[in-house]
Amino acid sequence: MRVERDAAALGDGEGSAGRRRAAPALLLLAALLGAWELYARAGGVDELVLPAPSAIGEALWTDRGLLAENFLVTATEIAGGIALALALGGALAVALHVSRPLRGTLYPLLVASQAIPIVILAPLLVIWLGFGVLPKLAIIALVCFFPVVVTTLDGLRAVDPDQRKLLRTMDASRTALLRFVELPAAAPAALSGARIAVAVAVVGAVFAEYAGSSEGLGHLMLQAVPQLDTARAWAAVVVLAAFAVILFTALGALERRLTYNAGGSHS
Repeated sequence: MRVERDAAALGDGEGSAGRRRAAPALLLLAALLGAWELYARAGGVDELVLPAPSAIGEALWTDRGLLAENFLVTATEIAGGIALALALGGALAVALHVSRPLRGTLYPLLVASQAIPIVILAPLLVIWLGFGVLPKLAIIALVCFFPVVVTTLDGLRAVDPDQRKLLRTMDASRTALLRFVELPAAAPAALSGARIAVAVAVVGAVFAEYAGSSEGLGHLMLQAVPQLDTARAWAAVVVLAAFAVILFTALGALERRLTYNAGGSHS
C-alpha cells in the first residue's frame, strides 16, 4: 500500500510539475504564432510561400480526414522503426559491452557511419527492399540506431560496481550479472536514447516516404507543395510535430517510472 501511495504521489507531483513547465512554453508558442500571423498578414508575404497560422489551422480542420488517414501510416512506420532500433541497438550495445575487442573494432565504425547522409541511403534502401513498409522501417531504424546504442552502452557501463561485486561473491555467472543487474539498470538509458531518436525519427519517416511511397504524411507533403497547397503541407508538419512531442513525453514518463522503480527496489 505504501508503494502504491508513493507511486500515486509521484504521479500527482509529476503532473503538477509538468503543468508548471508547460505554461511558459505555451505562452512562448502563443507569442510566436501571433508574431507569425501578423507577419504573414501584414508583411506582404505570399501565402503560397508562408501561410498564416490561421490558414494552417483551417487546413487542419478541412483536411482532418486526409491528415488522419496518412498520419496512421506514418505513425505506424515511426513506432515500428523506433521499436526496431531499440531491439537491434540494444542487442549491439550488449555485445559491445560484453566484448572489449568488438567494442574497439565496431564503435569507431558506428560513429563514422553517422557521417553518411540519410538522403543518399534512402533511395538505395528503396531499390534494394522495394516500395513496401520494410525500407521505411529500415530508414527510421538507421536514423534512431546511434543514440539508442550510445545511451544503452553508457547505461550498461554505469552500473554500481558494488552490485557487480556482490553478485560475484555469490558466484553469479556473467549472464546472470547481465540479466539481473546491468540490463534493468540500462533500461532507462535506452529509453533516453529513444527519446533523443524520436525527433529524428519523424524526419527519417518523411525522407523514407519521399524516397518512395504512395501514402503517409511525407507523401502528402510531397504532393501538396507542387499543387500550391502549402497550408496542407504545413498542417502535416504540425501533426508530425505534435506526435513527436507526445511520443517524447510518453517515453520520458516511462523512463522516470523505470528509474523510480529501480530506485525503490534498491531501498
